[in-house]
Amino acid sequence: MTRLRIALQKSGRLATESLKLLKKCGIRLNINEQRLIAHSDNLPIDILRVRDDDIPGLVMDGVVDIGIVGENVLIEEQYEREFINKAASYEKIRVLDFGQCRLSLAVTSEFDYQGIESLNKLRIATSYPNLLRKFMSSKGYEFEDCKLKGSVEVAPRAGLADAICDLVSTGATLEANGLIEKDVIFRSRACVIQSASNIDQTKQELINKIMSRINGVIQAKESKYIMLHAPKDNLQNIINLLPGAGNPTIMSLTNREDMVAVHAVSSEDIFWDTMEELKLLGASSILILPIEKMMG
Repeated sequence: MTRLRIALQKSGRLATESLKLLKKCGIRLNINEQRLIAHSDNLPIDILRVRDDDIPGLVMDGVVDIGIVGENVLIEEQYEREFINKAASYEKIRVLDFGQCRLSLAVTSEFDYQGIESLNKLRIATSYPNLLRKFMSSKGYEFEDCKLKGSVEVAPRAGLADAICDLVSTGATLEANGLIEKDVIFRSRACVIQSASNIDQTKQELINKIMSRINGVIQAKESKYIMLHAPKDNLQNIINLLPGAGNPTIMSLTNREDMVAVHAVSSEDIFWDTMEELKLLGASSILILPIEKMMG
């Protein structure tokens, strides 16, 4: 049987979370840090552990079937291929719940920044020249490109550029280098992409199974299981207080004609205030539990 090939980042922002996601989906992997290929011992799956910059190209060229990559890297590669007239087809099949970051313009504290127009025709250092070019063009401005693969934040102090355009998570790195974030040009999360090449039915069925499990893992992470006892005469008011909990299960309680047990899955957070309101309405034995796995 032909094995499904999945590309993941070997090290960096998304590496740990990507592996953790696959393991939660029941894919058992034997990872050797010195090897770039890992094999699943319970499913026909091979994992290619590569640089994040390489993942979009591997998917677009059909070398791997699916990949997990940041949207910033994906769109940068897409724009680059469009610029050089190279095939850039793929299908984004799921945006994930990790890897959140933003691509932002930043300047030194001494720079008199009055808006994006302040950077018109100036030199901007970035690892994402295509994303920056698309953004600046959409605003009607030009810039001189200073492409750097790393340590972009040192460029202004080193005299290499007037400003930078770089990924920001917390802003701590910018602050440490005397830079101030000014405008966000792109927001990114991790996503799953699939090759546009012809994939045989067996592989596609396996991809569908994995995606169903990924959806279940994410849904479970975002949901809580609620159990409580409720007085019958206030049942509807109590149900109305349960956020995102449609169609709860109602069960009889032994030796209690006036109370019922309510079990529900909530897609929203349950705060202390809500629990206190439930108690005021007569609810008791209120339990809020995490959900490990979930499938609709």
